[in-house]
Amino acid sequence: MIADPYADRGSYRVLQRAGDLCYFRVSVDETDLSIGAKRDLSREALAAVLEARRQVLEAIAARPRFRSSLEPLRSHGTETPLIRRMLEAGALASVGPMAAVAGAIAEYVGRSLAPLSREVVVENGGDVFLFGAKARSVAVVAGGSPLSGLLAVSVTPGEGLGICTSSGTVGHSLSLGKADAALVVAGDCALADAAATRLGNLVSGPEGLDGALDAVCAIPGVLGALAVAGDKLGIKGDIVLQSVRGQ
Repeated sequence: MIADPYADRGSYRVLQRAGDLCYFRVSVDETDLSIGAKRDLSREALAAVLEARRQVLEAIAARPRFRSSLEPLRSHGTETPLIRRMLEAGALASVGPMAAVAGAIAEYVGRSLAPLSREVVVENGGDVFLFGAKARSVAVVAGGSPLSGLLAVSVTPGEGLGICTSSGTVGHSLSLGKADAALVVAGDCALADAAATRLGNLVSGPEGLDGALDAVCAIPGVLGALAVAGDKLGIKGDIVLQSVRGQ
């Protein structure tokens, strides 16, 4: 039997679940989503995942550098809105377009479900799209840091909000830095994902938090950011923290 490649995600997904939502999992190859909605919409979510992945795979087939580039790529002007948003997010954050793929797919799926559920949460490997009028909390998972799992970012998503986290010490995503957690909040989930990658790349250790946060919060569309390195925490912008243990 092949082991579940996403089994480690259960350790933090349990921190994100809200009691008022029905949660279900949709997994297709590299895409593994935990989704909360007012009812089980797994069939509709699977259709959205397949369509989003089709667009990404076609973009890669047409332009192999789309997958591998660590730097922004120009739009050809013929891309779908999903692919165009990944290119735009990469350009704003000075990273490659695939740095935005998890957030872009999370938002694509979430917005496809929003007409069917007044509250939606889509988590894709630590990148979260939220939609709805109720306040939500997203736990900050930071690897071996003593701060990991103790704090959560509190938001009221309204018409849509992205909270994305990159790390140089946790998970499978590529990071060139040493942050235990690099979290960004933005109105666009693809941008939050790309900017979180940029933040993670910039954090070289506890002493570099302030400069990295300043650079990322200067990106148009970023609402706020948080970085953890060891026992040090830095915050800038519109970030509201609460204690997980206090919930």
